[in-house]
Amino acid sequence: MLDTSPLNAVVERFADRLRAAPQSTLQRGAAAEALELARELALRAQRLEEPDGAAPARVMPDAGLFTVGDQVAVAGLDLAEALRAAPVGGPDGAKAPSELLDEAVALVELAEVRAMR
Repeated sequence: MLDTSPLNAVVERFADRLRAAPQSTLQRGAAAEALELARELALRAQRLEEPDGAAPARVMPDAGLFTVGDQVAVAGLDLAEALRAAPVGGPDGAKAPSELLDEAVALVELAEVRAMR
């Protein structure tokens, strides 16, 4: 089983920073950046859970400035769970779960830098 603690750690750190951020920071773009990240993480989790694309993609709703921390946390932890459950050997050309994990960690770190500058 894949150790997703690096993803859990960066997701929780960013979510906590968003929850503690003043409204002015959220309005200057942090909330939009975080929502975009949450949507991407959710989409990645859905792709792992439904690799054949049978179900239509579900989009994370825009629930407002003060919910983006929770949305990042939920989407990130959902992705971590999907990565833990993903088979190690996928179809030819598919990325390994460990590679997807590294990409997700980098994505969260980059979004945090952009959002909190």
